Order: sequence, then C-alpha cells, then structure tokens
Amino acid sequence: GQSPRGTRNKNFRPDFILVDDIDTDEECRNPERIKTKWKWLEEALIPTMSVSGNYRILFNGNIIAPDCCIKRAIEKATELKAKGIGHVDIINIRGKDGLSVWPEKNSEEDIDLFLSLVSAAAAQKEFFNNPVVDGGVFAEITYGKVPALSKFKFLVIYGDPAPGENKTKKSSTKTVCLLGKLAGRLYLIKTFLDRGLNAEFVEWYIKLLEFVGGKTTVYCYMENNKLQDPFFQQVFQPIVRRIRRERKISLYIAGDEEKKTDKATRIEANLEPLNREGNLVLNEAEKDNPHMKRMAEQFKLFNLQLTYPADGPDCVEGGNRIIDRKARQSEKPVIVTRKSTRSQNKYRV
Repeated sequence: GQSPRGTRNKNFRPDFILVDDIDTDEECRNPERIKTKWKWLEEALIPTMSVSGNYRILFNGNIIAPDCCIKRAIEKATELKAKGIGHVDIINIRGKDGLSVWPEKNSEEDIDLFLSLVSAAAAQKEFFNNPVVDGGVFAEITYGKVPALSKFKFLVIYGDPAPGENKTKKSSTKTVCLLGKLAGRLYLIKTFLDRGLNAEFVEWYIKLLEFVGGKTTVYCYMENNKLQDPFFQQVFQPIVRRIRRERKISLYIAGDEEKKTDKATRIEANLEPLNREGNLVLNEAEKDNPHMKRMAEQFKLFNLQLTYPADGPDCVEGGNRIIDRKARQSEKPVIVTRKSTRSQNKYRV
C-alpha cells in the first residue's frame, strides 16, 4: 500500500499509531516475511511521528506464532519498561485461576462450548496466546489392537499424582496408565487422565487392576521424588491402606524414587524414537475414551518448552522405564564356561 513516510496535517505529525491484528498465519510460516514487516514498522511507520511530541504506539493482537510482530512488540515494550514508557498486558480468555476474565460477557459454559468447536492447538493459539505446534515432536499417533493381556509377561500401572485436592481448571491433571511391552512395542492399554481428588486417583488403580482381572502379573508404581515423598507417605499411603482394609483387596503401590532428568528432554529422548518407529501404540479400543483423547492431545501438542500440559506423556515415560528395568532384572544371566572361553581365544597357545 501507500508509504506512511511524510504523513502530516499541515505542520502536525501523527501522535498516535494503532497496529491492529497485523500478523497472519501465512506470514508467520515464513520468518523472512515477519522480519521484513517488522523492519517496515520500525523504518517507515513509527518514524512518521514527531520526535519531540507526545506520542503513543498501541499494538493489539494475538500471539499466533513463536515469532510474530506482536511477540516482537511485547519484547520491545518489556525492554522499554525500564525507561518508564513501556507497558504490556496479555489477556487470555481465562486467567491463571482457570476462570473467565470477563464473566459478565463470557460465562464458563459459553467458553467450554465455544472451545469444543476447535482443536486444542487452535484454542491455545487464538484464546490463550500460546501458539503450540500440533505434531511438533510426536508427528503421528499410532493406534492399534492390544494383544491378549495373558500374552504379556507382566504389566505396569504407573501413576503421576498432581498436588491439590480439587477439580478446578486451575489444578494440574492426575494420570494413571496401564502399560505393557511385547516384541519391542509399548502398548498404552488404558489410561485415566483428568483433574480429580486423591481418593479418585487411587480408585483408578483399582479399576485398572479389575480391568486386567488376573490375566497376568501387574506391578503398581507411583512417581515419588524427594519433594513428593511426604505427600506419598502422609496422604496416598493412608488412602491405600484404608481401601485395602475396607474392601479387603490386595492393593500395594510402590514409590518410584529414581532420580529423573529434565522432564521435556526425557520424554522426547525415551518416547519419540519409539513413536517414530510405530512402537508406541495407543489402544484403538480406547480411542473414543475422553481420557485417551486427552492423552493423545498432550502427545500431539508436546514441545520442549512445555507450553502445554505433558502430565500424560510424563506418566507413560515413567511406566516405560519401570517396564524396561523389570525386564532387565528378570533376564537370566548368560553363563560362559571356561572351556569355551579358552577354545575361542586365538592368542592362547
């Protein structure tokens, strides 16, 4: 369009610039186009104002990509805060408390209904200023038929508890997975992934044990690092003991106390190669289960910056480590006789 250079009304230059929804999806896919547009803003548009005047520049729009003009404007305004002239407001449809920031206009029911019309990735980008990439690490999700449970030497139920005792949108999600490995393939047989109470979290273990129904051996584990240990000992274990006593069932959950590395890189390093080769299989019979849907969604929106919840993939990774450890422990040692060692040593005379 027309160049803004030299814009004036007689001797008066503009004192206010409004940049509204300047970014487009097409341009954000090409970093060079964003670079060119930002250069135009800095060189052609902003200098139209009087250097000595009282001026204001307002950028209004969504963060729709990791690199976009709005993101660069936020960075510039944050930098200018030190000079007392920069200000940034990032307003999502829901605040940090998980509730509508404008309840008089957007009720919780209206938000839930509207967000159900679009994918999780679209919702994060357009309503939460969080441009996650669908399939950035886990490009494809493999669904398949799970072999008969009796064919597995053992299964693992692994749980990743979240702090808190509520179901609000602000709270983290709790996860429990039933996993098994056969012929190098890791099967996610069934999962529970939701916000819930601690007693419900323990109840998920019972439901998965009932699902297996004694068809094979099952090990029950729960993530339990040093920070979680007081919670594990003082909250979860009493719940487990009470349920054992009241229902007269055999339920024992061991704490996984292995020291873990960085969450994001650990998930990528240990699960992405499996998934890439088609060896991370989600149970096709559970494909329409809301819990399995949430799990698949977290895999698809996973990234190393963890800008979207990854409690589900973290739980799967923990269970996979337990399976591999148990498999190594159950392997019979290879015995090599002294005679065979001597006969195969070409340097022996």
